[in-house]
Amino acid sequence: MSGRTCNPERPTTIGLIGLGLIGSAVAERLLAAGHTVIGFDVVEEARMKLSQLGGVRTATAQEVAQATDIVMLALPNDVISAKVLRDIDGSLRTGQILADLGTGNPRIAESLAAKLSERGVQFLDATISGSSAQVRRGDVLVMVGGEESAFGVTQRLFESFAWQVRHVGPSGQGAWMKLVTNLVLGLNRAALAEGLAFAESVGLDPADALAVLRDSMAYSRIMDTKGLKMVARDFTPEARLSQHLKDVRLIRAAAKRVGQALPLSDEHQRLLELAESLGLGGLDNSAIIEALRPSS
Repeated sequence: MSGRTCNPERPTTIGLIGLGLIGSAVAERLLAAGHTVIGFDVVEEARMKLSQLGGVRTATAQEVAQATDIVMLALPNDVISAKVLRDIDGSLRTGQILADLGTGNPRIAESLAAKLSERGVQFLDATISGSSAQVRRGDVLVMVGGEESAFGVTQRLFESFAWQVRHVGPSGQGAWMKLVTNLVLGLNRAALAEGLAFAESVGLDPADALAVLRDSMAYSRIMDTKGLKMVARDFTPEARLSQHLKDVRLIRAAAKRVGQALPLSDEHQRLLELAESLGLGGLDNSAIIEALRPSS
């Protein structure tokens, strides 16, 4: 599916804290759409890359918050997000919009939105369904929870890197919807990995098996994004395996609170933990197949 091109009438200055896999891809798309990106990351190499792309790097996260009215967070987890929010707390001001692009605990998103609202800061949980490679192609879905007024201001910015943007409800709903999509997406990926590992074990060429799967009723889009990586054993990270394990733990904890059984996700977590124990956590999440191959 081709990405949407955004040609805004009024280029915007955007703050971006977190310039890793997703953050750097978002920066590329925003810059290509004519926006100004002022960014920070704890890794100097990531800050330098932003400069090379045409963005403006800062020495601290506080400087990003001070210089921009719209700040996006692209951080690995809630713990890091909480630290960054403490760091920039004194720089936040009435009228700002803070959009968290990461996958986190929906209850934390709801709490943050309420606390920031008291200070006149609007918070959006603007979660991304897709990898960094898909962000670079503009081939992701953004699911946004929060006030409609803030969504209206930021929608065209999200469209710079997404083929579709949906406002899914009040604060926290974007994060909840992301967990739902990640549950199904992760199981699709695990099913593909198991199928290809099975094909190899019975003597089929995995590339042939993938081609047949893509033409069959078993098809899912995950075959387009992860199938060749599994076949070629190319696990250059687009979305890290440990990140998805973090998401599955969030999913299972939420399900436990409401009494929902998730037997497939229970097994999925076990498999991801095995993969992480094999040293695969920092690789692309397609590396889950290595935990299923006989050599493992």
